[in-house]
Formats: sequence, structure tokens, C-alpha cells
Amino acid sequence: KQQKWKSSLSTQAKMPPCDFVPEKYESYPYERMQKIREQNIAPALRTYYKKPLLLHQGHMQWLFDHEGRRYLDLFAGIVTVSVGHCHPKVTMATQKQLARLWHTTNIYMHPAIHEYAEKLTSLFPDPLKVVYLTNSGSEANDLAMFMARLHTRNFDIISLRGGYHGGSPYTLGLTSLTSYKHGVANGFGCTTTMLPDVFRGPWGGSHCRDSPVQTIRKCSCTEGACLAENQYIEQFKDTLNTSVPKTVAGFIAEPIQGVNGAVQYPRNFLKEAYQLIRERGGLCISDEVQTGFGRTGSHFWGFQTHGVVPDIVTLAKGIGNGFPMAAVVTTKEIASSLAQNLHFNTFGGNPLACVAGAAVLDAIEEDCLQKNSQDVGTYMLLELAKLRDKFQIVGDVRGKGLMIGVEMVTDKDSRRPLPAEEINEIWEDCKDMGVLIGRGGLYSQTFRIKPPMCITKRDVNFAVEVFHTALQRHVERAA
Repeated sequence: KQQKWKSSLSTQAKMPPCDFVPEKYESYPYERMQKIREQNIAPALRTYYKKPLLLHQGHMQWLFDHEGRRYLDLFAGIVTVSVGHCHPKVTMATQKQLARLWHTTNIYMHPAIHEYAEKLTSLFPDPLKVVYLTNSGSEANDLAMFMARLHTRNFDIISLRGGYHGGSPYTLGLTSLTSYKHGVANGFGCTTTMLPDVFRGPWGGSHCRDSPVQTIRKCSCTEGACLAENQYIEQFKDTLNTSVPKTVAGFIAEPIQGVNGAVQYPRNFLKEAYQLIRERGGLCISDEVQTGFGRTGSHFWGFQTHGVVPDIVTLAKGIGNGFPMAAVVTTKEIASSLAQNLHFNTFGGNPLACVAGAAVLDAIEEDCLQKNSQDVGTYMLLELAKLRDKFQIVGDVRGKGLMIGVEMVTDKDSRRPLPAEEINEIWEDCKDMGVLIGRGGLYSQTFRIKPPMCITKRDVNFAVEVFHTALQRHVERAA
């Protein structure tokens, strides 16, 4: 079916065809949904857009609202729909299991958890071969902190500023974005250190990051030497020498920061940071909640792009294509620290979750989604870089595979964040033309593009054209 609605904006962009026909929407009217939202749903759960979308159905990279409008989903339910909305393979596997056994618990053996544990851990290098299944990323990071402290018998954990590792009382100490901080005591034993952001930070140049698109900042580095990396490592050492005891429990970092807007570090930063932490008796935790499962394209796990092997890896979001599940993968030795006493999770490793997770791994392999992330993601990054060169307000385009950030600024020299109201207009325009994108960064100044990994180059052409139109309209408004 071709798009049924006419955009209020004029654009050459023609939405790629989709032969999927959504069912007729038959739930409450929009106004009643809004009322329920106001009266019965906690106000902390905010909505996107001036007029929030009422979504009704999804098919692969497409979403349909209650009026049958179709949208290209470039945010994937916040980087969670990894293989595509209602992917037939995942849907079928889950439906079969629904009719067989929903839940027992880990005190009994059931096939799904064992099959999945073997399948998932086979994708990790030695010695990362033991998994503990949970329900969410916050829960996984919570458990990773707990394991690191139990195993090392140390307490302090270091995280990078700008990192997001969850909203539970324990993980809030690691999360380092003001908008998520509440005015209650949190973060006992958690220390943040300078973010090695080569675009917005004090140091950075034109060769620093592992991305097809580099910053426009110039640098005088010679081949194989990175001044920015050296400076940021000095800051890391400064934190170790001043803010924490001589021994620490661990260090946690995302291979590419997600909520902060796809921020990337200098190439060898993580490798050196890991070494410094291990010298102080700490464990290295890689938060793969957004970067895992082939999204970065070149590798299956984000940590592999940095040439490191962590001691603990946390997974969530794309692990279940939207099914609420998460995992902590670690070594037998570290996992044994938790076995000294009871630690139990009612729903972790539930039969339905494990079947969904296994089907997601199959779909990634059979649909060649890691390669698609590499090919389509690189193509999109290069296309978006052309817009950076054309528009003064597009400060930085960065990322790897289908994990992309577009940082908006008032001008490239000052790198000042573009004011929220201007970003909102561009964002709303994209939505009105049928493209959904996310937001992130300290000032919500970065567009986050992290679609289902099944999108095509044709979809990219449409999305980039829509973004181009929205930017052009911004220029006209400003004039």
C-alpha cells in the first residue's frame, strides 16, 4: 500500500513502498487514550512530540498509527527492536512456546534456558562463558556492579560522564546525565571521570575515532599517535590517583555512549583504561545494552571494536527484539562469587524470553543483519556527512554501523548546542514527513539514529531526504 496521507510539508522524498497492510484500529479513540495517560499512567513516563503518536501496529522497519499512517522507525523503540517489528521468525517461535509453557522458574530445568545459554555464550570469546539472565538493562548493570564488588572485595566503581547505565537506585550512581538524577542519595562508591569526547571535549582531532566519519576538528597527530587519547588517559589516571582508593571494584563503559548521542572515544582509550583498572584489582564491565548483537557492523559486540575482552558484559534491549529480557555474561570464576549466598530472579531465564532470545540470534544470522548494519550504516553515515558539510547547524556526524548520532549546534566554531525549540521543530518536521528519530545528549542536542537492523539503502535515501528538507526549512525559518 502506498502512503495514505499527504504530508503537510513539501518534499521530494517518496516513502519506499511496503506491501504490508495493517489491521483496522479498533481500540479507544485518541482523546480517551490521552485522558487515561493523564489520569492513570505515572507522569514520569513522558511522551515524544507535541501531539504524541498513538501507535497500533509494526512490521519490520515500519510503524503504523491509529489512523493508518506509516512511519519509518529510525529509533527502534529506543534501540530495542533489533531484527524488525514482529519479525516472523521471532513471532512464530514465541507463539509456539506460548502454547507450550510460559513459566516454570530456574529451580527446574527446561529446554529453552539451556539451549539459549549455550547459543548466546558461544558468541563470546573465552573465558566469557557463563550467563545470568535478568529482565532489564538496569537490572543487568545492577547485578554486574554487585558481582564486581563481591568478587574483588573492593567497593569503588568508575564510570564515564555522560554514560547511561540504568535508572535503578543502585545504577543511578553510574548514570551520569543530570536529567536522570533525582534529589536523593545515590552513587555511594561510584565515581565519574572525564568523558573522552573528541567532538565536544577539550581534546580531539580528525583521526581519533573508529567511524567512517571523523570530526571536523584538526589535529597535529602523526600516524599511530593520538594526542587526544593521551590527554584523556592522563585525566583517567588523575581520577584513579585522587578520587578512589588504591584498589577498586571496577570500571563500566559503553563501547559507544548511547543516551548521550552515540559519543565515541579515541581508538585505544578503552584498552588503556582497562589495563589501568586491572592494575588496581578492578574488573572491566562492558555495557552492550545498545551496541551489542551486530549493531556496530564490523563486530558482533561493541567491545570487540576496541580490541579488548571485558570481565563482565551486560546485555539488554535488542537481545529480545522488544521482549523484556537482559543478561550478564561473565567468567565461571566471577559468577561463582554470587553463589556463596542465594541470589534469585523469578522471571530471568523464563522459557518465553529464552525462546525469543534464541529466535533473535537466528534472525540476525539468517538475515545477515550484522553485515546489513555495516553496509547500510556506513552508507547512511556518509550521506549524513554530506549534510554536515552543507549546513552550519549540523556540527558532528558520528557512529559505527547502525548506531549513529547527529549533533546539532548553533555554529561549527563555537559548538554551542542548538536551542531546544529549534531542534524540536526539525524533529517534528521529520515526524510529519514520516520519519521517527530519537534524541539524546546532555542538552538533548543530538539526533539518535538506531533503527531496526533490517533497514535498506532505499529507506536511508528517503530518511536523509526528509532530514535534508527539515534542515532546509529551518534555514528558511531562521532567515
